[in-house]
Amino acid sequence: MAVAAWLTLCGATALLLLLLLLWQRGRPTGGAGRVAVVVLGDLGRSPRMQYHALSLARRGRRVAFLGFAGTKPHSKIISNGNIQIVHIAELKIWQVGPKVFQYIAKVILQSIQLLYTMLTIAKPGYVLLQNPPGLPSIAVIWAFCLLRNSKLIIDWHNYGYTIMSLTHGKRHPIVRIAKWYEEFFGRLSDYNICVTNAMQEDLQVNCNIRAITLYDKPASFFKETPLSDQHRLFMKLAEDYAPFKAQLVAESIPPGDVEQSAFTQLDIRSGNVTHRTGRPALLISSTSWTEDEDFSILLKALEDYEHYLSEGAKLPPLVCVITGKGPQKEYYNKLIAALHFRHIQICTPWLEAEDYPRLLGSADLGVCLHKSSSGLDLPMKVVDMFGCCLPVCAVHFQCLHELVKQEVNGLTFRDSSELAEQLKMLFWEFPRVEGKLGEFRRNLRTAKQQRWDESWEQTVFPLFSSGLAD
Repeated sequence: MAVAAWLTLCGATALLLLLLLLWQRGRPTGGAGRVAVVVLGDLGRSPRMQYHALSLARRGRRVAFLGFAGTKPHSKIISNGNIQIVHIAELKIWQVGPKVFQYIAKVILQSIQLLYTMLTIAKPGYVLLQNPPGLPSIAVIWAFCLLRNSKLIIDWHNYGYTIMSLTHGKRHPIVRIAKWYEEFFGRLSDYNICVTNAMQEDLQVNCNIRAITLYDKPASFFKETPLSDQHRLFMKLAEDYAPFKAQLVAESIPPGDVEQSAFTQLDIRSGNVTHRTGRPALLISSTSWTEDEDFSILLKALEDYEHYLSEGAKLPPLVCVITGKGPQKEYYNKLIAALHFRHIQICTPWLEAEDYPRLLGSADLGVCLHKSSSGLDLPMKVVDMFGCCLPVCAVHFQCLHELVKQEVNGLTFRDSSELAEQLKMLFWEFPRVEGKLGEFRRNLRTAKQQRWDESWEQTVFPLFSSGLAD
């Protein structure tokens, strides 16, 4: 079966090459100053590729930004005159026959669809491709670049085959084929970018692929949110989500000249915004609701935290906000609905792109459950939190130390019990700022971390500058 799958893929690739050769005849040359940024996924949920597109557009490049419609990208992408959004329609394969043949059919159809979409755009001088997903996009884009005389740059966020192994196991034939495919076609790229030094070393040693490391950095709009903006955001969210409403904190009914959320209050006469006395702590976790993020760890830690409160610990009530979309969201929402917390409220909103950084900049603590299928990538959600000077508790994995500095900007944990103890320690006698939580935030404020634009300019832009007019 594995041999049949491999032959099918080879046949599909040969067909694509033939189609490209036929199309190439008579096509105009050119492409200087044009870059295609390609994601075989949801454009709105691909922040790093959005940042690439914006950085290129700011340097005068004409950018075709290709991917699935799904979630709306950031407004700066939509309003930028140098960026053309080109949607790739998501395929729905009939669920008939063996799964392996369903998968092969999907790969072939996606290959044809991606190729067709690439041929509808103006010839690019460079194509910047996100990996994963790399099957079938790497081979298709490589063939396109070969015949259109474009340069292929792969941005390695992770390895696709390691993600597949979470479902099928490492020794499954499909996983083995995907590994071979990713390594073989990855070596045919002109340039490579990766997200950690650990991945850079792994690409060199195990795949003979030379890459430069571009750490994820927060965009300029990830920053601490002023208190007045926090209040406006909380009042907006209170319209749809009960945890943000003022009655969460038991106080007397405010006079008519005071407007309250669960966390803030506005003196309408003076316009002054303050935190409410006895407010809950705001905990935020951004998740993709997939198998590489064990959300049950957070739920169990919250159960332990609830127990601490019930025993009279000097801890604040919690509002826990979990953002994101993913295949397991409905399952976990049912588990959340079955909980009967007295001191903790949980909501799982999907936020507008502009509201997400504002909420991070308003929170008291972030929690990251990303484990990494390869152990070689870093969670961008933590990068965004750090951009907002938000301390983080993150589940431990191999190269996390490249981002989270233990006892400096956050803490790492291995299980729910350890996370619960960290929540207890960090929120002890909240909202006093003398403890660890305040120390971590002060460290983040003084770190003066490099932002995306500066890092990209130094590291990545030289790859695109050859042969393109500034």
